[in-house]
Amino acid sequence: MSAVSVRDVTVAFEAFRVFDGLSLDIEEGEFIVLLGPSGCGKSTLLNAIAGLLDVASGQIWIGGKNVTWEEPKDRGIAMVFQSYALYPRMSVRENMSFGLRMAKTPKPEIERRVNQAAELLQITHLLDRRPDQLSGGQRQRVAIGRALVRDAAVFLFDEPLSNLDAKLRNELRVEIKRLHARLGKTTMVYVTHDQIEAMTLADRIVVLKEQKVQQIGSPDEIYRRPANLFVAGFVGSPQMNFVKGRIEGSGAGPEFVSGKRRLSLAGYQFTDAPQPGREVVLGVRPEHLDILEAGTWPDFKVDIVEPMGADTVIWCSDGEGSIQVRTSGSKRTARGEALSVGVDPAQISLFAADSGDRL
Repeated sequence: MSAVSVRDVTVAFEAFRVFDGLSLDIEEGEFIVLLGPSGCGKSTLLNAIAGLLDVASGQIWIGGKNVTWEEPKDRGIAMVFQSYALYPRMSVRENMSFGLRMAKTPKPEIERRVNQAAELLQITHLLDRRPDQLSGGQRQRVAIGRALVRDAAVFLFDEPLSNLDAKLRNELRVEIKRLHARLGKTTMVYVTHDQIEAMTLADRIVVLKEQKVQQIGSPDEIYRRPANLFVAGFVGSPQMNFVKGRIEGSGAGPEFVSGKRRLSLAGYQFTDAPQPGREVVLGVRPEHLDILEAGTWPDFKVDIVEPMGADTVIWCSDGEGSIQVRTSGSKRTARGEALSVGVDPAQISLFAADSGDRL
């Protein structure tokens, strides 16, 4: 039985339909991330699951119960928002226990839950402070703790780290992943536009664009076998290289041809039989390219070198277009230097030039 089941749901604002018949099943204990650019509908979907938005049609089930028209408080969920939304005149302890006190939970039970959540989040020493005495990361921990004390089966996170600086985002991302592991069978649904958060946190990622699901899969599946050009370009940093060309047949098998660049496709796993003459886009990630003395594609010259510590990203061009190569940080290259690039057919992706779908 799925922990959360979105069944043929339509969400509409007057005549505008945000989702039209969307379905999604989330398993018990799963950490699923809704990933996409601004305006793709990921927060709208989360709010519909939470009961903060009404659905025009379809059903939402949580824990085997149809909650489509239930109030948020009756859905067995806990939610963490982008803004901390803490009461400034209350202590951390009072902020975390507020919902339990309103529900008239017995005081010993409130104390037990607050202390347990504070210990998990390593904020026990902050319980008597007010929000204005906390850092941004500590405030977000309190917001997570306030949700945690509800002892819900499903946690919903709406871009909880986007207001923090890069260092705090990294720290809290690790804490959220640790928290999910400690809680065991707790299901988490997490909204973000940050593909690094999605890749590091998720058991499965739902990639959205323009209110439509583009692909659902594990981080590895999304990264290595993107379903279309949008997913391939949105996930991965530096971005995947794209080269326009066509498929040509030969005695040795199909080849990708783009100007003077050629690549045997003998090692590529096609979803359908290749069609000679078809216009395609070849995608290859910068880290899947090698700099060799006699590579697959010669005659490149270095345009820009971006040292990144452990890695170096080299932008290079052969007169027909530029590509990025990600190599070791110890690699030394200079602008204008000639390069030969090696391409492994097993590491590439091919997409139809017209539809953008994976081939």
